Amino acid sequence: MSKNESCQPSIGVGTWAWGNRFLWGYDSASQDKVLQDTFNKAISLGLDFFDTADSYGTGNFNGRSEILLGNFISQLPQRQAETLTLATKLAPFPWRFSYNYQKAFDSSKSRLQGHLNRVQLHWSTARYAPYQEGFLIDTLAELVRNSQVTSLGVSNIGPRGLKKIHRRLALQGIRLASIQVQFSLLTGNLGIRNELIVMSRALGVEVLAYSPLALGLLCLSSPDQITLPSGPRNLLYRHILPEAGELLCILNEIAKARQTCATQVALNWCRAHGAMPIPGLRNPEQAMAAAGALNWTLNSGELAELDRTSQSLKVNMPENPFQSS
Repeated sequence: MSKNESCQPSIGVGTWAWGNRFLWGYDSASQDKVLQDTFNKAISLGLDFFDTADSYGTGNFNGRSEILLGNFISQLPQRQAETLTLATKLAPFPWRFSYNYQKAFDSSKSRLQGHLNRVQLHWSTARYAPYQEGFLIDTLAELVRNSQVTSLGVSNIGPRGLKKIHRRLALQGIRLASIQVQFSLLTGNLGIRNELIVMSRALGVEVLAYSPLALGLLCLSSPDQITLPSGPRNLLYRHILPEAGELLCILNEIAKARQTCATQVALNWCRAHGAMPIPGLRNPEQAMAAAGALNWTLNSGELAELDRTSQSLKVNMPENPFQSS
Protein backbone atom coordinates (compact mmCIF):
# COMPACT_ATOMS: atom_id res chain seq x y z
CA MET A 1 0.00 0.00 0.00
CA SER A 2 1.38 3.41 -0.97
CA LYS A 3 1.72 6.34 1.42
CA ASN A 4 -1.23 8.07 -0.26
CA GLU A 5 -3.42 4.97 0.15
CA SER A 6 -2.50 4.56 3.81
CA CYS A 7 -3.41 8.21 4.53
CA GLN A 8 -6.93 7.88 3.21
CA PRO A 9 -9.84 6.62 5.34
CA SER A 10 -10.73 2.95 5.36
CA ILE A 11 -14.08 1.45 4.31
CA GLY A 12 -16.81 0.24 6.64
CA VAL A 13 -20.01 -1.74 6.23
CA GLY A 14 -23.53 -0.35 6.45
CA THR A 15 -26.41 -2.64 7.44
CA TRP A 16 -29.50 -0.53 6.75
CA ALA A 17 -30.81 -3.16 4.31
CA TRP A 18 -30.55 -6.00 6.83
CA GLY A 19 -34.14 -6.45 7.93
CA ASN A 20 -35.57 -3.77 5.63
CA ARG A 21 -38.40 -5.35 3.65
CA PHE A 22 -39.93 -2.06 2.44
CA LEU A 23 -36.96 -0.70 0.49
CA TRP A 24 -34.69 -3.71 0.04
CA GLY A 25 -37.08 -6.67 -0.02
CA TYR A 26 -35.57 -8.41 2.99
CA ASP A 27 -36.65 -12.02 3.52
CA SER A 28 -35.28 -13.83 6.54
CA ALA A 29 -35.55 -17.36 5.14
CA SER A 30 -33.67 -16.65 1.94
CA GLN A 31 -31.28 -13.91 3.01
CA ASP A 32 -29.98 -14.49 6.54
CA LYS A 33 -27.42 -17.10 5.47
CA VAL A 34 -26.27 -14.85 2.61
CA LEU A 35 -25.91 -11.94 5.02
CA GLN A 36 -23.83 -14.07 7.38
CA ASP A 37 -21.59 -15.08 4.46
CA THR A 38 -21.34 -11.38 3.58
CA PHE A 39 -20.32 -10.52 7.14
CA ASN A 40 -17.67 -13.23 7.20
CA LYS A 41 -16.33 -12.29 3.77
CA ALA A 42 -16.11 -8.62 4.77
CA ILE A 43 -14.05 -9.28 7.88
CA SER A 44 -11.82 -11.75 6.03
CA LEU A 45 -11.00 -8.91 3.63
CA GLY A 46 -10.18 -6.43 6.36
CA LEU A 47 -13.46 -4.54 6.68
CA ASP A 48 -13.79 -4.20 10.44
CA PHE A 49 -16.27 -1.35 11.03
CA PHE A 50 -20.00 -2.17 11.03
CA ASP A 51 -22.72 0.44 11.37
CA THR A 52 -26.33 -0.26 12.35
CA ALA A 53 -29.23 1.44 14.19
CA ASP A 54 -31.98 0.51 16.58
CA SER A 55 -34.54 1.60 13.95
CA TYR A 56 -33.09 -0.55 11.14
CA GLY A 57 -35.61 -3.15 10.10
CA THR A 58 -39.20 -2.62 9.04
CA GLY A 59 -42.48 -3.86 10.50
CA ASN A 60 -42.02 -7.07 12.46
CA PHE A 61 -38.32 -6.92 11.65
CA ASN A 62 -37.67 -3.76 13.67
CA GLY A 63 -34.24 -4.09 15.28
CA ARG A 64 -33.39 -6.99 12.95
CA SER A 65 -30.13 -5.46 11.74
CA GLU A 66 -28.76 -5.36 15.29
CA ILE A 67 -30.00 -8.90 15.97
CA LEU A 68 -28.25 -10.26 12.88
CA LEU A 69 -24.99 -8.49 13.68
CA GLY A 70 -25.13 -9.77 17.23
CA ASN A 71 -25.70 -13.33 16.02
CA PHE A 72 -22.91 -13.17 13.46
CA ILE A 73 -20.24 -11.68 15.71
CA SER A 74 -21.09 -14.03 18.58
CA GLN A 75 -20.05 -16.95 16.37
CA LEU A 76 -16.54 -15.57 15.94
CA PRO A 77 -13.61 -16.47 18.20
CA GLN A 78 -13.38 -13.86 20.95
CA ARG A 79 -10.01 -12.59 19.81
CA GLN A 80 -11.33 -11.99 16.30
CA ALA A 81 -14.53 -10.37 17.54
CA GLU A 82 -12.48 -7.91 19.58
CA THR A 83 -10.82 -6.58 16.42
CA LEU A 84 -14.15 -5.31 15.08
CA THR A 85 -15.92 -2.02 15.78
CA LEU A 86 -19.71 -2.20 16.01
CA ALA A 87 -21.52 1.13 16.03
CA THR A 88 -25.23 1.66 16.46
CA LYS A 89 -27.41 4.75 16.24
CA LEU A 90 -30.22 5.48 18.68
CA ALA A 91 -33.25 7.29 17.29
CA PRO A 92 -34.17 10.45 19.27
CA PHE A 93 -37.90 9.76 19.31
CA PRO A 94 -39.96 12.45 21.09
CA TRP A 95 -40.61 10.19 24.08
CA ARG A 96 -36.94 9.47 24.60
CA PHE A 97 -35.19 11.55 27.23
CA SER A 98 -32.38 10.50 29.55
CA TYR A 99 -34.04 7.45 31.15
CA ASN A 100 -35.66 6.14 27.94
CA TYR A 101 -32.48 6.75 25.95
CA GLN A 102 -30.56 4.64 28.45
CA LYS A 103 -33.17 1.91 28.05
CA ALA A 104 -32.84 2.13 24.26
CA PHE A 105 -29.08 1.71 24.61
CA ASP A 106 -29.52 -1.32 26.85
CA SER A 107 -31.91 -2.89 24.33
CA SER A 108 -29.51 -2.32 21.45
CA LYS A 109 -26.60 -3.77 23.39
CA SER A 110 -28.73 -6.80 24.22
CA ARG A 111 -29.64 -7.35 20.55
CA LEU A 112 -25.95 -7.03 19.69
CA GLN A 113 -25.18 -9.62 22.40
CA GLY A 114 -22.91 -7.21 24.25
CA HIS A 115 -20.79 -6.31 21.23
CA LEU A 116 -21.13 -2.53 21.03
CA ASN A 117 -18.21 -0.12 20.70
CA ARG A 118 -19.79 3.15 19.60
CA VAL A 119 -23.17 4.72 20.26
CA GLN A 120 -24.44 7.52 18.01
CA LEU A 121 -27.22 10.10 18.04
CA HIS A 122 -29.13 9.15 14.88
CA TRP A 123 -30.23 12.69 14.08
CA SER A 124 -30.49 16.11 15.66
CA THR A 125 -33.67 17.33 17.30
CA ALA A 126 -32.55 20.97 17.02
CA ARG A 127 -35.16 21.87 14.41
CA TYR A 128 -38.22 20.55 16.24
CA ALA A 129 -37.26 19.88 19.87
CA PRO A 130 -34.03 21.75 20.68
CA TYR A 131 -34.49 21.23 24.42
CA GLN A 132 -34.33 17.44 23.96
CA GLU A 133 -30.96 17.23 22.24
CA GLY A 134 -28.87 18.31 25.22
CA PHE A 135 -30.42 15.62 27.42
CA LEU A 136 -29.68 12.97 24.80
CA ILE A 137 -26.07 14.03 24.21
CA ASP A 138 -25.45 14.13 27.97
CA THR A 139 -26.93 10.63 28.32
CA LEU A 140 -24.58 9.30 25.64
CA ALA A 141 -21.65 11.06 27.30
CA GLU A 142 -22.56 9.38 30.58
CA LEU A 143 -22.48 5.99 28.88
CA VAL A 144 -18.91 6.64 27.75
CA ARG A 145 -17.92 8.06 31.13
CA ASN A 146 -19.23 4.95 32.88
CA SER A 147 -17.41 2.67 30.41
CA GLN A 148 -20.66 1.16 29.11
CA VAL A 149 -19.46 1.94 25.59
CA THR A 150 -16.09 3.01 24.23
CA SER A 151 -16.95 5.98 22.03
CA LEU A 152 -19.65 8.39 20.92
CA GLY A 153 -20.74 9.70 17.51
CA VAL A 154 -23.48 11.73 15.83
CA SER A 155 -25.29 11.56 12.50
CA ASN A 156 -27.17 13.84 10.10
CA ILE A 157 -25.75 17.00 11.67
CA GLY A 158 -24.24 19.96 9.81
CA PRO A 159 -21.31 22.26 10.63
CA ARG A 160 -23.20 24.47 13.09
CA GLY A 161 -24.58 21.53 15.05
CA LEU A 162 -21.22 19.78 14.99
CA LYS A 163 -19.48 22.72 16.65
CA LYS A 164 -22.20 22.99 19.28
CA ILE A 165 -22.17 19.30 20.21
CA HIS A 166 -18.38 19.06 20.10
CA ARG A 167 -18.15 22.01 22.51
CA ARG A 168 -20.76 20.50 24.87
CA LEU A 169 -18.92 17.19 25.01
CA ALA A 170 -15.50 18.81 25.39
CA LEU A 171 -16.70 20.63 28.51
CA GLN A 172 -17.48 17.19 29.95
CA GLY A 173 -14.13 15.76 28.94
CA ILE A 174 -15.73 13.45 26.34
CA ARG A 175 -14.35 13.10 22.82
CA LEU A 176 -16.69 13.12 19.83
CA ALA A 177 -15.39 10.23 17.73
CA SER A 178 -17.38 10.49 14.49
CA ILE A 179 -20.08 12.17 12.46
CA GLN A 180 -22.15 10.52 9.74
CA VAL A 181 -23.43 12.37 6.70
CA GLN A 182 -25.02 11.37 3.40
CA PHE A 183 -22.13 11.77 0.96
CA SER A 184 -21.74 10.55 -2.60
CA LEU A 185 -21.22 11.80 -6.14
CA LEU A 186 -24.99 12.24 -6.33
CA THR A 187 -25.55 13.98 -3.00
CA GLY A 188 -25.15 17.58 -4.16
CA ASN A 189 -24.03 20.51 -1.96
CA LEU A 190 -20.41 19.39 -2.25
CA GLY A 191 -19.21 22.71 -0.83
CA ILE A 192 -21.23 22.25 2.38
CA ARG A 193 -20.13 18.64 2.71
CA ASN A 194 -16.48 19.62 2.26
CA GLU A 195 -16.90 22.37 4.86
CA LEU A 196 -18.13 19.74 7.29
CA ILE A 197 -15.22 17.44 6.47
CA VAL A 198 -12.64 20.22 6.93
CA MET A 199 -14.21 21.24 10.23
CA SER A 200 -14.37 17.62 11.41
CA ARG A 201 -10.72 17.10 10.58
CA ALA A 202 -9.79 20.21 12.56
CA LEU A 203 -11.78 18.92 15.54
CA GLY A 204 -10.36 15.40 15.30
CA VAL A 205 -13.74 13.89 14.36
CA GLU A 206 -13.93 11.04 11.83
CA VAL A 207 -16.41 11.48 8.96
CA LEU A 208 -18.48 8.47 7.92
CA ALA A 209 -20.18 8.64 4.51
CA TYR A 210 -23.47 6.78 4.39
CA SER A 211 -25.23 5.96 1.09
CA PRO A 212 -21.90 6.42 -0.76
CA LEU A 213 -23.31 4.43 -3.70
CA ALA A 214 -26.62 6.35 -3.82
CA LEU A 215 -28.80 3.26 -3.24
CA GLY A 216 -26.94 1.41 -6.00
CA LEU A 217 -27.14 4.09 -8.70
CA LEU A 218 -23.36 4.58 -8.72
CA CYS A 219 -22.75 0.86 -9.28
CA LEU A 220 -24.38 0.89 -12.73
CA SER A 221 -22.43 0.33 -15.92
CA SER A 222 -24.84 2.40 -18.03
CA PRO A 223 -28.06 4.35 -17.55
CA ASP A 224 -29.59 2.45 -20.48
CA GLN A 225 -28.55 -1.15 -19.93
CA ILE A 226 -30.21 -1.92 -16.61
CA THR A 227 -33.29 -3.48 -15.13
CA LEU A 228 -34.89 -0.95 -12.83
CA PRO A 229 -35.37 -2.10 -9.22
CA SER A 230 -38.84 -2.56 -7.84
CA GLY A 231 -40.43 -0.59 -5.03
CA PRO A 232 -39.54 2.97 -3.98
CA ARG A 233 -36.09 2.81 -5.58
CA ASN A 234 -37.78 2.48 -8.98
CA LEU A 235 -39.12 6.04 -8.75
CA LEU A 236 -35.75 7.35 -7.60
CA TYR A 237 -33.90 5.70 -10.48
CA ARG A 238 -36.39 7.05 -13.02
CA HIS A 239 -35.93 10.54 -11.60
CA ILE A 240 -32.13 10.61 -11.50
CA LEU A 241 -30.90 8.37 -14.32
CA PRO A 242 -31.86 10.68 -17.22
CA GLU A 243 -29.52 13.31 -15.76
CA ALA A 244 -26.75 11.00 -14.56
CA GLY A 245 -25.58 9.60 -17.89
CA GLU A 246 -22.36 11.64 -18.12
CA LEU A 247 -21.40 10.85 -14.54
CA LEU A 248 -21.94 7.12 -15.04
CA CYS A 249 -19.90 7.21 -18.23
CA ILE A 250 -16.97 8.88 -16.47
CA LEU A 251 -17.23 6.47 -13.53
CA ASN A 252 -17.04 3.51 -15.86
CA GLU A 253 -14.27 4.99 -18.01
CA ILE A 254 -12.12 5.36 -14.90
CA ALA A 255 -13.12 1.87 -13.78
CA LYS A 256 -12.15 0.40 -17.15
CA ALA A 257 -8.78 2.14 -17.11
CA ARG A 258 -8.20 0.87 -13.58
CA GLN A 259 -9.45 -2.63 -14.45
CA THR A 260 -12.05 -2.45 -11.72
CA CYS A 261 -15.73 -1.48 -11.27
CA ALA A 262 -17.74 1.70 -10.85
CA THR A 263 -18.45 0.76 -7.23
CA GLN A 264 -14.79 1.10 -6.31
CA VAL A 265 -14.46 4.42 -8.12
CA ALA A 266 -17.44 5.85 -6.23
CA LEU A 267 -16.11 4.62 -2.88
CA ASN A 268 -12.64 5.99 -3.54
CA TRP A 269 -14.14 9.37 -4.43
CA CYS A 270 -15.48 9.53 -0.84
CA ARG A 271 -12.12 8.44 0.56
CA ALA A 272 -10.31 11.06 -1.52
CA HIS A 273 -12.48 13.72 0.11
CA GLY A 274 -11.57 12.47 3.60
CA ALA A 275 -14.68 10.44 4.45
CA MET A 276 -14.89 6.74 5.28
CA PRO A 277 -17.64 5.24 3.11
CA ILE A 278 -19.93 2.69 4.76
CA PRO A 279 -21.70 1.07 1.80
CA GLY A 280 -24.56 -1.31 2.39
CA LEU A 281 -23.43 -4.85 1.62
CA ARG A 282 -25.92 -7.65 1.00
CA ASN A 283 -23.84 -10.42 -0.57
CA PRO A 284 -20.20 -11.60 -0.57
CA GLU A 285 -19.60 -10.27 -4.09
CA GLN A 286 -20.45 -6.76 -2.92
CA ALA A 287 -18.07 -7.21 0.01
CA MET A 288 -15.26 -8.18 -2.35
CA ALA A 289 -15.94 -5.18 -4.58
CA ALA A 290 -15.92 -2.79 -1.64
CA ALA A 291 -12.75 -4.20 -0.09
CA GLY A 292 -11.00 -4.03 -3.46
CA ALA A 293 -11.22 -0.23 -3.36
CA LEU A 294 -8.69 -0.23 -0.52
CA ASN A 295 -5.99 -1.35 -2.96
CA TRP A 296 -5.86 1.87 -4.97
CA THR A 297 -6.73 5.58 -4.95
CA LEU A 298 -7.90 8.15 -7.47
CA ASN A 299 -5.32 10.47 -8.94
CA SER A 300 -5.82 14.25 -8.94
CA GLY A 301 -7.05 14.34 -12.54
CA GLU A 302 -9.67 11.64 -11.97
CA LEU A 303 -10.84 13.34 -8.79
CA ALA A 304 -11.16 16.73 -10.48
CA GLU A 305 -13.17 15.28 -13.36
CA LEU A 306 -15.55 13.51 -11.00
CA ASP A 307 -15.95 16.64 -8.88
CA ARG A 308 -16.72 18.77 -11.92
CA THR A 309 -19.31 16.35 -13.25
CA SER A 310 -20.92 15.84 -9.87
CA GLN A 311 -21.30 19.57 -9.28
CA SER A 312 -22.82 20.14 -12.71
CA LEU A 313 -25.73 17.74 -12.13
CA LYS A 314 -29.19 19.30 -12.09
CA VAL A 315 -30.73 16.38 -10.17
CA ASN A 316 -29.36 14.84 -7.00
CA MET A 317 -30.29 12.34 -4.31
CA PRO A 318 -33.00 13.65 -1.97
CA GLU A 319 -31.67 15.25 1.18
CA ASN A 320 -32.28 13.21 4.31
CA PRO A 321 -35.27 14.88 6.02
CA PHE A 322 -33.51 14.45 9.37
CA GLN A 323 -30.40 16.36 8.25
CA SER A 324 -29.83 19.56 10.22
CA SER A 325 -27.48 22.49 9.79
